[in-house]
Amino acid sequence: MSDILIDAAGLRRSFGKVEAVRGVSIQVREGEVFGLIGPDGAGKTTLIRMLVGLLDPDGGEARIFGRAASSEAAAVRALVGYMPQQYSLYGDLTVDENLSFFASMFCLDRKAFAERRQRLLQLTRLERFGDRRAEALSGGMYKKLALACALLHRPRLLVLDEPTNGVDPVSRREFWELIAAFVAEGMGVLISTPYMDEASRCSRVALMHHGRILEEGVPREMLRAFRGSVWRVESAHRDRVAEVLDHHPAVVALSPAGGALRVVVADGGHDDILRAVQPLGAVLERVHPLFEDVFLTRLRGGDVRGKEAA
Repeated sequence: MSDILIDAAGLRRSFGKVEAVRGVSIQVREGEVFGLIGPDGAGKTTLIRMLVGLLDPDGGEARIFGRAASSEAAAVRALVGYMPQQYSLYGDLTVDENLSFFASMFCLDRKAFAERRQRLLQLTRLERFGDRRAEALSGGMYKKLALACALLHRPRLLVLDEPTNGVDPVSRREFWELIAAFVAEGMGVLISTPYMDEASRCSRVALMHHGRILEEGVPREMLRAFRGSVWRVESAHRDRVAEVLDHHPAVVALSPAGGALRVVVADGGHDDILRAVQPLGAVLERVHPLFEDVFLTRLRGGDVRGKEAA
């Protein structure tokens, strides 16, 4: 299909005995935000580096705009706006100097650069900081500058590796507002993040863990299809309650929630849980499921569906 920007099938990559990516297949289309959601070490960065042609896969294939990411790496990188996880700007250069440097890398003429620079600085609210060195920017401002540099050549595909990691909540919100503005213009975005709450901002997501895709789908549909129930459990004997629940067959996920516990229970298992913790004076309150509960459930259940090649 012409609207498919990324088409990856059965990608694999190992580092020594460590299988970083194990048979991953994904597609990213125009006008959508596709999120790779997972904790550190899930394989997200390795997968992204294969998709943009920076790392050759051990197996499988990735095609970007119909081009092979591995054998046509230079052509692929010219078509993609890529923002790596690690700091990639020149710290001793100013905002304007970094933009000028990347404009020369993309071979932009003066007129095109002037127009794009002005628009990107306005969108990122960096107009007043043109003479500030990149190393002197706050974390959120640095990420916005990196995004502006990646967008100078007006790519149809933007690939972002954990762009909101380590920035404050306000900067995270502003960053997502920027992404939404570009997606509204038809751009496709592939973004990785360890923050489960950011899943709701994506058109589609893939839950990734230990190099595999646990589940893929539309976030609201994944939440709607959630089975079981989620409870806030409070007790003066929290540690003892946690010990009991951690070994209970009806519990599919358990995590601390302040001074209480957040417990995901299998469908129909509430009565069993209640009987198990009542002797410890526990009080149960049913709460709405979050996307993190979906992930924890898949993680505990080991539900890897059709994403690893035989």
